Amino acid sequence: MNNNIETIDLEEELFEHFRFEVPKGQASLRIDKYLMSLIQNATRNKIQIAATEGNIFVNDVIVRSNYKVKGNDVVRVMLSHPPFENHIIPENIPLDIVYEDDALLLINKEPGMVVHPGHGNYTGTLVHALAYHFDNLPMNSSERPGLVHRIDKDTSGLLVIAKTEAAMTHLAKQFEAKTSEREYIALVWGNVIADQGTIEGNVARHVKDRMQMAVFADPEIGKPAVTHYKVLERFGYVTLISCQLETGRTHQIRVHLKHIGHTLFNDERYGGHLILKGTTFTKYKQFIDNCFKALPRQALHAKTLGFVHPTTGELMRFDTKMPQDFQDCIEKWRGYSKSHSTEEDEN
Repeated sequence: MNNNIETIDLEEELFEHFRFEVPKGQASLRIDKYLMSLIQNATRNKIQIAATEGNIFVNDVIVRSNYKVKGNDVVRVMLSHPPFENHIIPENIPLDIVYEDDALLLINKEPGMVVHPGHGNYTGTLVHALAYHFDNLPMNSSERPGLVHRIDKDTSGLLVIAKTEAAMTHLAKQFEAKTSEREYIALVWGNVIADQGTIEGNVARHVKDRMQMAVFADPEIGKPAVTHYKVLERFGYVTLISCQLETGRTHQIRVHLKHIGHTLFNDERYGGHLILKGTTFTKYKQFIDNCFKALPRQALHAKTLGFVHPTTGELMRFDTKMPQDFQDCIEKWRGYSKSHSTEEDEN
């Protein structure tokens, strides 16, 4: 089998943005060069990124950027959002604004709010709210107004929004250079033995489940990702930790923690909604069910955000407390760990 090709079933969440049928007489040509000549404003770097993330298909098979097209190939560029997602209709959705000036604003995003339109979420997003409350926000490289970075739908916490082109550029460079401070609080399954540590591993879309990300040993697959963690509190079957991001890949914390065997508590997409640690007693199962009801989402909160102000040069640092659902879940675990032995019988 050609090592540059990876077979995969096409998933429903992928949308066709471009489709080309290669002419019968086409000479052998790298697919990145071929697509550059056909897609307006496409750069080779963007095409190579799309290939790395598994978004370029030839004859319904994922290919890498060095695949060479041949006559009669059907080439498709498939993305996780529909082509019309950037047609934003402003919506009057309340925002929790922590700080605002002429250059930027800080938003404390509530859990359940999607940051930008995508598969299954074409209205009611943060971008729709921003379009209503603010005029002429600058576009980022993905043509999304104001967004410097993003957090997942069911992750709560802080986001910085750029209000000017200069602020967008300045803040984006800080995130790219890894000089911004981003701390998350996470509740994970299992007793994290080391008091602190670092997780490294390239992150890219899962080969079979396109809604998940995965860690790959091959340095040519995905993007490098680094997560530092520190234990804050132990409850036996679960652990409360702090995560500091060096990089900001999609689902980075979620996939890195699963990779080391400590899936986020109640993270359905990565299996954390199952009982991964603990006893088989009915009362324990009832306790976990109550915890899931108290925190009906993955246990992840973007607590701290720090950066240099793009206009004043001032070092700014913002903190926000954990939402009530997260606090309620932690209190349940505190009570449980004090009244029960959590020494596990390992299988």
